[in-house]
Amino acid sequence: MRLLKPADAVWLLNERRDTPAHVGGLMQCSKPEGAPASFVTDLVRGWRRQATFRSPFNLRPRIVPLPAWEELRDDEIDLDYHLRHSALPRPGGERELGVLISRLHSHPLDRHRPLWECHVIEGLADDRFAVYWKFHHSQLDGMAAMGLMDRVLATDGDERGRPPLWAQGTRRPRRTEDERADVPGRDLAAQAQALATAPLRTGRAALGWADSARQITGVGLRQIRETVLPRNKDHAVPFRAPRTVLNGTIHAPRRFATQHYPVARLKEIARAHDATINDVLLGLCGGALRRYLDEHDTLPSRSLVATLPVSVRAQGDDGGGNAITFIHSLIGTDEADHRERMRKVVASTAAAKALISELPRASMDAYTMLLMGPYLGQLALGLGARGRPMHNIVISNVRGPAEPRYVEGARVDEMFPVSLLFDGQALNITAVSYAGEFCIGFTGCRDSLASMQRVAVYCGETFDALDEQVGAPARDPAAA
Repeated sequence: MRLLKPADAVWLLNERRDTPAHVGGLMQCSKPEGAPASFVTDLVRGWRRQATFRSPFNLRPRIVPLPAWEELRDDEIDLDYHLRHSALPRPGGERELGVLISRLHSHPLDRHRPLWECHVIEGLADDRFAVYWKFHHSQLDGMAAMGLMDRVLATDGDERGRPPLWAQGTRRPRRTEDERADVPGRDLAAQAQALATAPLRTGRAALGWADSARQITGVGLRQIRETVLPRNKDHAVPFRAPRTVLNGTIHAPRRFATQHYPVARLKEIARAHDATINDVLLGLCGGALRRYLDEHDTLPSRSLVATLPVSVRAQGDDGGGNAITFIHSLIGTDEADHRERMRKVVASTAAAKALISELPRASMDAYTMLLMGPYLGQLALGLGARGRPMHNIVISNVRGPAEPRYVEGARVDEMFPVSLLFDGQALNITAVSYAGEFCIGFTGCRDSLASMQRVAVYCGETFDALDEQVGAPARDPAAA
């Protein structure tokens, strides 16, 4: 048994039937040249022979008496349950694939088993196939998941036989078979030891928090105070976001949509506005949501506020769990002009980053809990959709592999994130940069947002408008 860190435990403790706390990834792949018709079936058959499980794919949660992970033996894990082979009616288009992913992502993971699933889906148009992964956020944050994918997927299209994700796991030491050998009462002894050492662990944690509090005195507390009482009009303030249709009670059914753009063009737009690619993402989302809300006569006069997860994972840390903090930004939904919206976004993210720039890394967990504590408490009490919302939307951006990746010689064409929702947050927009493409996944509550796919469409139209302002490169007539 291994006790969960508080930052990981909150994802399990705040999970409800209508707000499952898993995240996922969708890879669309092209078969290698000359592949047989049985390629996908052969791929699944080969993966089924890989019945060795590494952390976190061999861990089952235990909440009582304390949140902890129970490590299972390989023969205790049913691979046929976790690995599933599906097919769309041919030829499956983006709509059919989106409908299937929406349904698969709507159902919580079974806590009686390790918290993951893998779905291999064939029948896509142009003889392509997809792989949809599903993990619990208590085990992997976005950076950890992308680091794992980067290692699991091959860099060479000729490579074959690379072990699948569950057989590699995150880079944590695995106990030897001797250490895992069955010993009468071992599980009971482990639970008793966890209970016996709980006061000591709690005491150490309290001392650590006290030390962190001392470190952030004059730095972190000032940041929190300035977040709540900003002197800069460009600051986004938590719990002062306008109430919108995004901030009601949500239900389990999900909708999923995608967009992808060339990273090179996003960089051109960013340079034109003295911005980052993440700023451009916020500007795209602001433009899309402005139009969507305006069409439904629910556009507030003030800008929507986005919460932005920020990775604080140390370089080279390829373990599991969560290593993130959060900042808040305006996304300019109150600005009709694209340039003025980008100016507002750039100023707001700069102000937000300045708040945490001086904070020591050792104090980041304490700062994050102080900042997010009221929101987490709101969720725990079932009040996420009541009162003033902390934010309107969560928007995140994760860096993926810069070069193409392969699955048994099949090229991964696009890589889309599928995220999670909570009460008071009916839409999540997450992007992954991969092999020169910027892939955006839109995850929404089916019952809260009518025609949610329009947000993705309007995001594309906002991109076209910004791209036109910068000056899209002329097409090569020969290439056309």
